[in-house]
Amino acid sequence: MKLLVGLGNPGGQYEGNRHNIGFMAVDAIARAHGITQFRSKHAGLLAEGNIGGEKVILLKPQTFMNRSGDSVQQVAQFYKIAPSDIIVFYDELDLAEGKVRVKVGGGNGGHNGLRSIDPQIGLGYKRVRLGIGHPGKEFVTHHVLGDFAKADRDWVEPLLGAVGKHVAMLVKGDDSGFMNKLALATRPAEEPQAKPAAKAQSHIRQARPAKPPAELPKTGPMADMLRKLRGE
Repeated sequence: MKLLVGLGNPGGQYEGNRHNIGFMAVDAIARAHGITQFRSKHAGLLAEGNIGGEKVILLKPQTFMNRSGDSVQQVAQFYKIAPSDIIVFYDELDLAEGKVRVKVGGGNGGHNGLRSIDPQIGLGYKRVRLGIGHPGKEFVTHHVLGDFAKADRDWVEPLLGAVGKHVAMLVKGDDSGFMNKLALATRPAEEPQAKPAAKAQSHIRQARPAKPPAELPKTGPMADMLRKLRGE
């Protein structure tokens, strides 16, 4: 049995955040494999199904990111799942948008979800790092807790679709094959040949003003998580 965990924050206000791409990945897996019955249990939303002949549990912790380990540990203990059979999907600032890397063990890289999981189940679980790009240190909080832009759909949707389609490779241990499939799915299409400069000028449009940043909480679990994210 494998435990597939997607990291994110519960609540509709965080649903489209970059920080919630782990939740999105688990939802894509569920859709691709007809796993529909999520229920509230062990401080999370979980569902059972079958992928590539292997029984799996899908989990979305509902404890907020910085306490994700509480839910993961409870599920692992209840179902007697070893860390080597746990796969965690999460957002990675230090990878370019759409890039994916799979590894076992290592540091938490400052990610609050991993920081919560590591001391509770150890380091021997598989990590699927889903790149969201790094905006610069001063913009990290708003980037991570901001929604994906419309332009991001060009890589987010193919990425999540490929995660769902090819996750059986990951479950069976073919990490390299899984990464290759995702790289192909998110590879940009060949750009059309550039038009003459005179014609191109007629198509230039004024950029839309940037969306004002959302007001961030000052108290509570999310505020604690933000302070850790900023290294305060």
